[in-house]
Amino acid sequence: MKLSHTLQWLTPDLSTATIIIISVFTIFSVLIIIVRIAGLRTFAKMTSFDFATTIAIGSILATICIDPKSSIGNGAVALAAIVLFQVLFALIQRKSEAFRKTATNDPILLMSNGKILEDNLAKTNLHVSELIAKLREANVLRFEDVRAVVLESTGDVSVLHSNDGTNLEPRLLDFLDK
Repeated sequence: MKLSHTLQWLTPDLSTATIIIISVFTIFSVLIIIVRIAGLRTFAKMTSFDFATTIAIGSILATICIDPKSSIGNGAVALAAIVLFQVLFALIQRKSEAFRKTATNDPILLMSNGKILEDNLAKTNLHVSELIAKLREANVLRFEDVRAVVLESTGDVSVLHSNDGTNLEPRLLDFLDK
């Protein structure tokens, strides 16, 4: 490759760069307005659906920002539609227990009172080494200090532990009763 061709490849076109800058400012402004209207749940990882929504929003933002041929108006409509769908999804989920059970994953207990629940690890396709890594991240020093480890519906792992013998509030594991 010739040096001039390489420099041309590395140098941004001024008119395209200007369109990209305007697109970034515009689409992010639109997103801020949509989030202010819809609420902060737009970016909360409450469920796997919320996580997917966040990824979709990021994909739309990237497309609008980097592709000067993409319509900012279409991007704004797509963002609004995704957020509206998320709001409706959350509303139906709050109103209908049957829908919530169908549309979302329940948390799964991976460890209880210092004991690893091997069957639940297998159900979630996790290896014991991954669980132990999460225990280290939570600064657990002894298995016996672990009250519960929960794989949340978002895919996050919650580690509840105490080295002073404090008992776990039963409501924290209400999902087990279902």
